[in-house]
Amino acid sequence: MTPTNQHDPNSLPLSGLRVIELGQVLSGPFAGAILSDLGAEVLKIEKCLGGDDARHMGPAFHNGDALNFHLFNRGKKSIALDLKSQKGLDALHTLIKDADILIHNLRPGVTQSLGIDGKTLCEQYAKLIYCDISAFGHEGPMHLRPGYEPLIQAFSGLSSTNGGPNDPPIRIGASVCDQGTGMWAVIGVLSMLEKRRHSHRGGMVQTSLLETAMVWNGQKSEAFINQQQLPIRHASGHPNFVPYEAFDALDGPLLICCGNDRLFAKLSTVLGQGHWINDPKFSTNRQRLIHKSELLEQLCPLLLKKSREHWVQVFEGVGVPCSSIFSLPQALESPQVQALALRLPVPDQDFKLTGLPLSFDGLRPPIQKGAPKLGEHNAEFNL
Repeated sequence: MTPTNQHDPNSLPLSGLRVIELGQVLSGPFAGAILSDLGAEVLKIEKCLGGDDARHMGPAFHNGDALNFHLFNRGKKSIALDLKSQKGLDALHTLIKDADILIHNLRPGVTQSLGIDGKTLCEQYAKLIYCDISAFGHEGPMHLRPGYEPLIQAFSGLSSTNGGPNDPPIRIGASVCDQGTGMWAVIGVLSMLEKRRHSHRGGMVQTSLLETAMVWNGQKSEAFINQQQLPIRHASGHPNFVPYEAFDALDGPLLICCGNDRLFAKLSTVLGQGHWINDPKFSTNRQRLIHKSELLEQLCPLLLKKSREHWVQVFEGVGVPCSSIFSLPQALESPQVQALALRLPVPDQDFKLTGLPLSFDGLRPPIQKGAPKLGEHNAEFNL
């Protein structure tokens, strides 16, 4: 399916919306990037000296800016303003007057000091949807504290549940709190857009990295609160399924996921261990959880006899979910990832960036243009 309007900005779901982004580094800019890829006009407001700190977070990649800045700011327009001056604030209000959405993840207290906090702007601009992203949330004794990804992972308990039983607390490699909060911000503003369609009024959306982290850890939190179970760290494994983790094959690690008794029966049969199915210690998942070590004592030596490729073919042949554990280059080179074509060309540039993980009528939203130079679009708005 390759319609002629594949790259037509007017065909995208959020075409015609204007977003003001007062974003720094990741969560706010990621939300802005999502909205931009979906067709919104995103005006990125930056400080005149240096702009978004992310421009300098890493070696220069293109136009003097770091690679991460290009990834999270593609498709936007940059407007450099001195918001500490009345002229800069007046210019910002001129832009907000015609905007649908404002998203910020500025340091707590900054918007209040500038008179551009949610309460003030929503009273002044009735249809504005105002999204406030913070580190620790908009309430509570720590609501004015700033925070970064690893700090939030540490504070929330997320790091403490990551890794194996003998590991120290480990940060999750991806920025799950920053990027997850950017996603919640987008979900929130889209929900408010639908509400505004009926009420003709905007309102405030508030989210934070800490709330995102606590939601990601929700299963473990609920087990502790409701069942007094402290989370046990399982490395690649799962607290509620056996076998459901990584095992060593002859030439490297292999992940096997038996998420129910039917899959375990298939695994048992194909390994020539049909007696496991009727063994009362292994016949049900609840029993396998109790007798996990005994089962693994028998399973692990069997898997060491053959290569990962052999086991993947055997297990997939009977419908047992499994995978070799890939490195990042191996994942990028896999036919499946290649077929999804997630890396999209940046117009007028010689590089590609990872696009959105969703498609509309079979088409992934294209990247409309590259990341802007600092203040590149001031003249367009007579600023």
